[in-house]
Amino acid sequence: MELPPWLRNLGGSTDVALAVGVGLLIVLLVVPLPVPLLDAGLALSVTLSVLVLMTALFLQRPLDFTSFPTILLLTTLLRLALNVATTRTILTHGHEGPQAAGHVVSAFGGFLMGGDVLVGMIVFAILLVVNFMVVTKGSGRIAEVAARFSLDAMPGKQMAIDADLSSGLIDDKVARQRRIDLEAESGFYGAMDGAAKFVRGDAIAGLIVTGINLLGGIAIGAGRHGLPFMEAISTFASLTVGDGLVSQIPALLTSVAAGIVVTKGGTEGTADKALVKQLGLAKPLWIVSGAAAMLGFLPGMPLIPFLLLSAGFAAGARSRGKADGAAESAAAAPPAIAPETPITETLRIDLLRVELGYGLLSLAAGEGPRLTEQIRNLRRTIAQEMGFVLPSVRLQDNLHLRPHEYVVRVKEIEAGRGELRIPMQLAIDPSGNRPDMPGEPCEEPTFGLPALWIEEHRKEEALARGCTVVDGAGVLATHLTEIVRENMPELLSHAEAQKLLDDLPQEHAKLLADLIPNQITTGGVQRVLQALLAERVSIRDLPTILEGIQEGLSSGARGVPALVAVVRTRLARQLSDAARGPAGYVPLIALSAEWEQAFAEALIGPGEERQLAMAPSRLHDFMNRVRDAFDRATAQGESPVLVCSPALRAHVRAIVERFRPATAVMAQTEIHPRARIRTVGAV
Repeated sequence: MELPPWLRNLGGSTDVALAVGVGLLIVLLVVPLPVPLLDAGLALSVTLSVLVLMTALFLQRPLDFTSFPTILLLTTLLRLALNVATTRTILTHGHEGPQAAGHVVSAFGGFLMGGDVLVGMIVFAILLVVNFMVVTKGSGRIAEVAARFSLDAMPGKQMAIDADLSSGLIDDKVARQRRIDLEAESGFYGAMDGAAKFVRGDAIAGLIVTGINLLGGIAIGAGRHGLPFMEAISTFASLTVGDGLVSQIPALLTSVAAGIVVTKGGTEGTADKALVKQLGLAKPLWIVSGAAAMLGFLPGMPLIPFLLLSAGFAAGARSRGKADGAAESAAAAPPAIAPETPITETLRIDLLRVELGYGLLSLAAGEGPRLTEQIRNLRRTIAQEMGFVLPSVRLQDNLHLRPHEYVVRVKEIEAGRGELRIPMQLAIDPSGNRPDMPGEPCEEPTFGLPALWIEEHRKEEALARGCTVVDGAGVLATHLTEIVRENMPELLSHAEAQKLLDDLPQEHAKLLADLIPNQITTGGVQRVLQALLAERVSIRDLPTILEGIQEGLSSGARGVPALVAVVRTRLARQLSDAARGPAGYVPLIALSAEWEQAFAEALIGPGEERQLAMAPSRLHDFMNRVRDAFDRATAQGESPVLVCSPALRAHVRAIVERFRPATAVMAQTEIHPRARIRTVGAV
C-alpha cells in the first residue's frame, strides 16, 4: 500500500516530524489513551532510556553528544505524559483488576511485588531514594560545577587560541574551528546544568504521582466501586508499583547516562577503555588478588567466591604485567630506522626562515629576550598596517654559521644577515656617531649605522647619554621587519591572495562574484596587490581595491600598471593620509614642466605597452636633481613625496625606486581634494 504524499513528506522532513512529536507529547497530558497505545508508549520510554545510556557509555568525548540536554527534556516530557495517562487509567479502571492499566504496568508490578505487597512497596521506595538522592542529585551537582568551571576557563582558552594564531602555529581555519568548539563546550555544560534540573524534577514528580495513585486508587476502589479494603490495597498497590517502576526505571537509566556524560570530563575514548586503562594496573591488581584470598580464609566467609575473585584478579595482573614489560622493551629497544623522507619533501620552500648560529639558540628556546614574542608582534603589526597576514616565520639552527651570526632567508634566498652579542645590548647614537663609552664597536645590521655592544649594566648610562638601547632579540626583529617590508610582494603568494578574498565580509560577496572569474582571475588580483605592496601601499581596504579593479576593467584597462593607476586614484584618501607629515599637510616636490615634457617625449610604443627610452646621461642628470631636491627637503625636516602627472607616474617611480626605494611617487589625481598640501621643492 502506497503512503499518501503528505505522509511521505512528513517522514522526510525531520524538523516537521520533531514538531509533530512534541505536539503529541503535550496532547498526551490532556487526552486519554487506550490501553494498547499506553503499552506502546511505555515500551518506547524504556527503549529510549536504554538507547541514551548505551550512547553515553560509548561516547568518545562529552561534546560528541551536544543534543543530550534536549533529549533529556524530551524524554522527561514523555515520561510525565505517560505518568498522567497511566494515572488517569488506574484511577478510572483500576477496580477492574491488575490488567486495567495495560500489560506493561501489570508485568512490572507483578515482577517486583512477587506476591507480597509490603515487600514490593519497600523495594520500590528504595529505588526512588537511589534515583532521587544519589544519582540525580550527584549528576546535577557535577553538571553545575562543570558549567561554572567551563565559563571561568573560557577567557583563558580564548587567549590561548589567539596566541597560537598570532604566532603562526595554527591558521585562521583551525582558530575558527577551535572557537566554535569552545563555544559549543560552554553552551553544552551550561545546558547540562539546566537539564539536570529536569531529571531531578522528574524524580520528584514520580514520587508524588505514586502517592496519588496509591491513596486515590484505594479511596476510589473502596468508596466508589465497593471493593473490600484489602483487595483495593492489593490491586491498586500492584498497579501503582508497576506504574512507578515503568517510569522510574527509564528515569534511573537516563540519570545514570547524564552522570556518565558529565563525569567524563576531559577523558578521551569510550568509558570501557578509560576504565580498563586506569583501573587495570598490574600492582593494584596483585594487591587486590591477595586481599581477596585473605578475606576468603577469614572465619565464616565463603571461600570459593573469594578464591575465584583472587584467581581472576591475579590473571588480569599477570596479563597487564606482560603487556607493560613488552611496552618497556619496545621503548628501550634501539629506534627503528626511520623511513626515508620522500624526495618531494625536499622541494618545499619556507617563505620566511631565520637561521641561527648555536650561540643564539637561546633566543629560539625562549630564554632571555623573547624572539618568538617579537615575531608575533611583527605579524600582528603587518596585518594591521598592510592588510594581510604574514606567513609564519620558521626558526632553525645552522651549524655552518658563526656562533653569534644569523641569516634571514626569503624563499630560501638570503635576504640579510648580522651578528648579535647575547646577552649584551646594542647602543645607537641618534646623531650618527658611535657612542663614546666602553663596549664592542659594530655596525647596526639593519641600516648599517655605527653602534656599540655594551654590557647590560651600562644600559642606564647609555640611556642617559641619549642613546637608543636595544636587546639582541629586538635587533633581529627590527632587521626582520625591514626585510619583510622590502619583500612583501613576494610573500603575497597566490594562496594568501585567495585567503584574503575568501575572508571578505559577506556584504562584498556580490562584488567578488561579478569580478572573479568573469572579468579577472585571482592571479590578476594578486599581481595588482603585489604592485601596491611594492610601493608599500596598504591593501587592508580590499573592497575599495576590488572596486577600482572593476572600474578599470570597465573603462578598458587591461594591463597591471593601468589597473594599479585606477586603484591608486580610488585610494587617494589613504595615500594622502599616509604621506601627511607631523604638521598636518602633505609635503610635495613637484616635477617641473621641463622634465614632464622630457619624459613624455621619451615614451615609445602603443597604448599600455609604452616604454621609457631616455638617454643614460639624461637619466643620470634626473637622478642627481631628485637626490638634491630631497636632500634639501630632508635638511628642513620634511619627508616629501614626488608628484607628477598620472601618465608618467609609473615610469618615474621605476627610476626613483632604484636609488630611493622608500620615496613615494604620487600622481596629481592621487592627492585627495581635502588634503592639505605644501610644495617644498621642485625637480
